Amino acid sequence: MRPIAHYRPSHFIAPLLLLPAGLGAGSLMAMSEFFVSLFNVLPTLLLLLGGALCLIYGRQRQLFMLAVVYIGYFLLDTQVGYYRAHQAPRADAPLVFHLICLLLPLLYGLYGIWEERTHLLQDLFARGAVLVAVAAVATGLARSFPQGLLGLVSETYWPALSARWMVLAQLPYLGFLIAFGLLLSTYLRQPRPLHAAQLIGLFGLLWMLPKVFILPYALHVMSSLVMLNLAAAVAHEAYQMAFRDELTGLPGRRALNERCQRLGQQYVLAMVDVDHFKKCNDTHGHDVGDQVLRMVASHLKRTGGGGKAYRYGGEEFTLVFAGKPLEDCLPHLEAVREVIEGYAMQLRDRGKRPKDDRKGREQRGASARQSISVTVSIGVAERDAVQRHPEEVIKAADQALYSAKSGGRNRVAVHGQARRGAVRTA
Repeated sequence: MRPIAHYRPSHFIAPLLLLPAGLGAGSLMAMSEFFVSLFNVLPTLLLLLGGALCLIYGRQRQLFMLAVVYIGYFLLDTQVGYYRAHQAPRADAPLVFHLICLLLPLLYGLYGIWEERTHLLQDLFARGAVLVAVAAVATGLARSFPQGLLGLVSETYWPALSARWMVLAQLPYLGFLIAFGLLLSTYLRQPRPLHAAQLIGLFGLLWMLPKVFILPYALHVMSSLVMLNLAAAVAHEAYQMAFRDELTGLPGRRALNERCQRLGQQYVLAMVDVDHFKKCNDTHGHDVGDQVLRMVASHLKRTGGGGKAYRYGGEEFTLVFAGKPLEDCLPHLEAVREVIEGYAMQLRDRGKRPKDDRKGREQRGASARQSISVTVSIGVAERDAVQRHPEEVIKAADQALYSAKSGGRNRVAVHGQARRGAVRTA
């Protein structure tokens, strides 16, 4: 079952920091030689490094988005270089510029919504074939019918929609609008940092194109930052894959291991296990089991006292209290145990769900609902003279968890003590 979509402002933080930086640097009329040299080579470096990162993690859509941006940058840079060297544009400059303004957003949007498939080599070939075909058709038409094609892409088709701020021809704006709709729908359907970066990068391209021949560094700076934006988003998702659990949204086992190396001299670790989780899965199905794990995770995430929740594996979670003594943590552990125990999760009768989505929405709220509740057992241990290392404290907390389960479940057990919480009665 696919995890519930979460729209997080954090998805847009890095892209929205890079975009104003690109706007500011790209608007400069003068720049030091160091930065001029840097931005001259940065697009190529980002294509190579970002492309390698995309291939490693199987992110072919971002690989081809990088390629599309780089090809547009290279062709425009050639035209700009000629213009500055001769103080006059090349004969084919208008046609090349208008074609790039039209094709760049369309290809950018196409690759942005083109999801990766199982057969990576076939997928790579298909994407490459589309890019080669578009380039071949555009080149052939430009050579055979240059004036006709120029008139086609630069024509004003809707005079009533023209405005003074529209520096580009009308068709490129239509292309950007189509690409924006595609990328926005992709993010709304599956909110991810990559999809947010793609969307923000499109605005960078829209700002850049009208200023290619006006501002001396707009092309180099914004092309670099759009490509950096895509590469950084790939790295961001790679980090999440390694350190964050996709189902619950909590940091995962690897993140816990790294956190344990920086806990200092005083801390408390608690192991949390969902009681009778296998029975819940067997009775209600794995979909409901996933809902239970997300519900438990959402409550553990709100644990007071500075407790930080991690997904340890399966139905087990870990709570870390850094810089806290044991006695300060126990009330918060009892509180979260009681909250989970008292939470009734509503289930719909899947057998009575109408096949028609509209009828299903109409009956929602009117249909009979079944509720289930779960409990958790918690084992807790603190660092002391006996358990000096995090691995030893986790092992001690795990032993306490076993005591909590063998003692009747739905309780908090402290390592080395005969302490227990309130026991849920049938």
